[in-house]
Amino acid sequence: MRSPLLDLHGAVAADAPDSDVAAHYGDLFAEQRALAKGEAVVDRSNREVVRVSGADRLKWLNDLTSQKLDTLRPGEWTQTLDLDLQGRVQHHLTLVDDGESVLAHVEPGTAQSLVDYLDRMRFMLRVEVSRAGELAVLSTATEDFLVPREELSDHLGRPLAGLWAYEALRIEAHRPRMGFDTDHKTIPHEVGWVGTAVHLSKGCYRGQETVARVHNLGHPPRRLVFLHLDGSVDTLPVHGDPVIFESQEVGVVGSAARHHELGPIALAVIKRTVPVDAPLLAGGVAAAQEVVVPPDAGRNVSIDPTLRRRIR
Repeated sequence: MRSPLLDLHGAVAADAPDSDVAAHYGDLFAEQRALAKGEAVVDRSNREVVRVSGADRLKWLNDLTSQKLDTLRPGEWTQTLDLDLQGRVQHHLTLVDDGESVLAHVEPGTAQSLVDYLDRMRFMLRVEVSRAGELAVLSTATEDFLVPREELSDHLGRPLAGLWAYEALRIEAHRPRMGFDTDHKTIPHEVGWVGTAVHLSKGCYRGQETVARVHNLGHPPRRLVFLHLDGSVDTLPVHGDPVIFESQEVGVVGSAARHHELGPIALAVIKRTVPVDAPLLAGGVAAAQEVVVPPDAGRNVSIDPTLRRRIR
């Protein structure tokens, strides 16, 4: 659903799957600075919202997904993952309980597949699953909130930052985005979702065996890295571009952006065995890597929390 905030003078639509919201409103770096200072909000109303209501909703979602949700307090935001039997990520949910329902927002175009899966798992429990198309997502650099979609136009007078500004700060914060920094093979350890979206000491859920096995016994085959790109090159690598080390393809670029302080930056997923100080080429652009997920992640080795930036 096209956002009414795209009618603001200077608004330029983002690329798919975000084409229903603005990439920017005419001044990318000023918008980034305002967003970083907490002085602007971002229209992310293209994200889809799913509602789970009913008395059993928290225990039920706790049993189905990777996060501990049965003790979630009203108003407390968290993240959780829907995994397949092999532990591969199917959906990434950012959610809050309002005291009556759990409201979760997911990537554009993915809500219906999540609703269909949850509906199949209801059995006799007191839960109802539906799409909440009347709600829209707005965000600061670090927090999300839900507003009635019909009230989006009320924000035309507020300081706004476009999605490009949000994405630059997200990349700086080492936060992966589902479908951009993940693929059909991604498991949680590879992109740093253990801890933020995966609780390691809760009960069983689909895919939990893989999470536990990697955590206790072995290493994930790939790891997320943050890339400082050569600022003398005019173009950014695009999603899916190869990452090269010593003439060999060792991974792919996920998200890339121009940051108001750091210059061109990106996230990529590369083979675990690539040395952490190795110079890389990302889509033909020289890149220096910064560790996000260490090569020895797994075997009860966690990501150093000092490497996480502005992660809720």
